Amino acid sequence: MITASAVRTVPALAAVPGGEADTDSVLGKVRLILEAFGPDDEALSLAELVRRTGLRKATVHRLSQELVAWGAMERAGLGYRLGLRLFELGQRAPRRRVLRDIALPYLEELAEATRETVHCAVRDGGEVLYIEKLGGHRSVARPSRAGGRMPLHCTATGKVLLAHAPSRLVEELLAGPLPRLTGHTVVAPRLLRTELARIRRDGYAVESEETRVGYLSVAAPIRACRGHVAGAVSVAAPTSRSRLGRLVPAVLAATEKVSRRLAEHEREREEQ
Repeated sequence: MITASAVRTVPALAAVPGGEADTDSVLGKVRLILEAFGPDDEALSLAELVRRTGLRKATVHRLSQELVAWGAMERAGLGYRLGLRLFELGQRAPRRRVLRDIALPYLEELAEATRETVHCAVRDGGEVLYIEKLGGHRSVARPSRAGGRMPLHCTATGKVLLAHAPSRLVEELLAGPLPRLTGHTVVAPRLLRTELARIRRDGYAVESEETRVGYLSVAAPIRACRGHVAGAVSVAAPTSRSRLGRLVPAVLAATEKVSRRLAEHEREREEQ
């Protein structure tokens, strides 16, 4: 099975002409070093950082030392790990902080009511970025985590966000090769377009065993005061105990509450 970390590989940027990172700049090199850490990496050796970034050993060592001094990285034995300064800065990002703080009470209610795993996510480019994950009483480990990323086309939250994304992004995504995480992952553009239209019509998305065999998830959009989709909430559960007649109304009720509170918050900000 392809894992979430395998879908999004970082090191290629250093070797691909025209890649997103400008490796001629200091910032580009720092970005390569920080993004070399995958979601399951607790620490990386200097040699592994050199291999993943494609940068010279002396450059990686010098910049890593500066990142350690700043707190963005920490020494871990003979290697390095990401530092708490990055966590601190991440908590200041308003898009994540405001939406998460508003949604959290309703996510907790949803997790308690369904006793399953609840996610809150936003779209970042062509990927889903999870800003919160709550485990219900019967939750089972899934290939997701707060701060983690997954493809848009095969997750329930991703399908919701893709259904309301700009048409240019949708066409660009469907024009390229789409990773197939399981044998059930829908990758045919025609089928995906039909599914996105249904999501816009019905107001929710269902994904069954597209990211992991044996699991199903339901998601619905969070809307801001002018109808803009600001994020999505989902419930994920093993297919053996999933009942759409129970999960769909629960998710829709939760997102309606979050959307109402987010709209109130935005109106209050505008009046200040």
